[in-house]
Amino acid sequence: MGMGVASSGRRRGKRTRRAAMAEINVTPLVDVMLVLLIIFMVTVTLPAVGVPIELPESRANPVEETPTQITISIDDAGRVYLENEVVAVGGLPDALAAIDRNAGGELPTIVLRGDRTLDYGRVMAVMGELGRAGFTSISLVTDGSVSAP
Repeated sequence: MGMGVASSGRRRGKRTRRAAMAEINVTPLVDVMLVLLIIFMVTVTLPAVGVPIELPESRANPVEETPTQITISIDDAGRVYLENEVVAVGGLPDALAAIDRNAGGELPTIVLRGDRTLDYGRVMAVMGELGRAGFTSISLVTDGSVSAP
């Protein structure tokens, strides 16, 4: 009474299935992740605001960017932009009141970009409205300079 064991891989005329491979090919995964990393790195370094402004020069240290910051720009004609949207003349107080407060009620940081040819009074008028709206954390943006004034 012996049991026969087929060594050729066939049993009663049928082929037996091969065992599934237990390896995962990670090369495509690594390729996709590297492409996503490059896309992320390129998009993070692009400027967040597209309002063309010629910034004044300064030797100040750069300020860290935060995800909750709001950018206000003033172009050479004196038009005010909230992020990339033009604010109507006299509409800055309403636009500032519509800004979403954080969950804790604290206001986001304001990043103020002003053209170098602007009148000092125009920049101060915008800063005055920011102060009236309760925004006390304001960063002024400049271009880097290599020489001292």
